[in-house]
Amino acid sequence: QVKLVESGGGLVQPGVSLRLSCSVSGFSLNYAVAWFRRVPEKGLEGVACLHISDENTFYKESVKGRFTISSSKSENTAYLQMNSLKPEDTATYYCATDSHPFPCQVVMSAPNPDLQLDYWGQGTLVGVSA
Repeated sequence: QVKLVESGGGLVQPGVSLRLSCSVSGFSLNYAVAWFRRVPEKGLEGVACLHISDENTFYKESVKGRFTISSSKSENTAYLQMNSLKPEDTATYYCATDSHPFPCQVVMSAPNPDLQLDYWGQGTLVGVSA
């Protein structure tokens, strides 16, 4: 079956960098992949999205210049490099994709992105505090 497994989260101090990985099995990353995050009492919010074919990237405004999304075809893995982490970045981070093409611009801002994409990981916790 299709499985996405996130890793790389942890508890760090502000200003520290983390790299999250999303290992995909049972499915090949072909079209796009995105990272979302969830904070208690809040819905999922789009963090970053990558159109694999043309390598176009899209980011939540608050993480622009700090986060970078990428993917490796050979490893069938997506990454989220997070620099200059802030306390407000604290959340559970999920990677997600789909078996069909999807527009990053739409999915990133969708009120229910879980209804838009079929494949999700279990999440990895990122905690940022002094």
